[in-house]
Amino acid sequence: MEHCEPEQLALAALGEPLPSDDAAHLAACETCRAEVASLRRGVDLLAVPEFAAAGPSIAPPPRVWDAIAAATGASAAATGVPRSPAVVPEPAPDNVRVLRPRRSRLLLAAAAVVVAAGAGAIALNRDDVVTVASTTLDPLDSSRATGKASVVEEDDGSRVLRIELDAPAAEDAFYEAWLADTSAVGMIPMGTVRPGTTSLTVPDGVDLADWPTVEISVEPIDGDPQHSGVSLVRGALDT
Repeated sequence: MEHCEPEQLALAALGEPLPSDDAAHLAACETCRAEVASLRRGVDLLAVPEFAAAGPSIAPPPRVWDAIAAATGASAAATGVPRSPAVVPEPAPDNVRVLRPRRSRLLLAAAAVVVAAGAGAIALNRDDVVTVASTTLDPLDSSRATGKASVVEEDDGSRVLRIELDAPAAEDAFYEAWLADTSAVGMIPMGTVRPGTTSLTVPDGVDLADWPTVEISVEPIDGDPQHSGVSLVRGALDT
């Protein structure tokens, strides 16, 4: 079985639509979904405000002032910053070809997701959407959390999972949304959820009739993309 190319997995992590064949494979392949979840999880963590603590400001290096002076005609000396010496890279030998590993391209694409996700989850406040399924999210075990989930379809055919979660902020952990089959064993990771309203793109090719369960889990910050086994709330979409 041929898996999705790294570039397609990166696009999926970015929330971009995939070709129909890749989308269908991603919906059915646990290995590819885990790779997308691994990329998306790191991005989502960086987008969580609790982990985006502000640090001290960093002064720009002298070469920045040199570039400003070159572009504006102003003197870099006026800033009081010493000029940086020019550095000329040594040319590579003629018989050496520099290649960028495929994994590096994938990580660069994931970094682009960080920029796109820096403002948080997708915000959809337009009126040109249709609700295709919804459910109440009931607490599990001793959890006092509650919520609602709905899937809306925009006029371009894209689908978005909207989650309204009433729960305290997770301590030393984060919440993650999943679409599960009726047995709640097979699962598709959807992304990080915060208390309040979160919107997440439903991948193309995912049939909600096969994945009707919405679940929110509590995930430790350990880099493991698999479900932690600790569930907060759950509900079945009325598909």
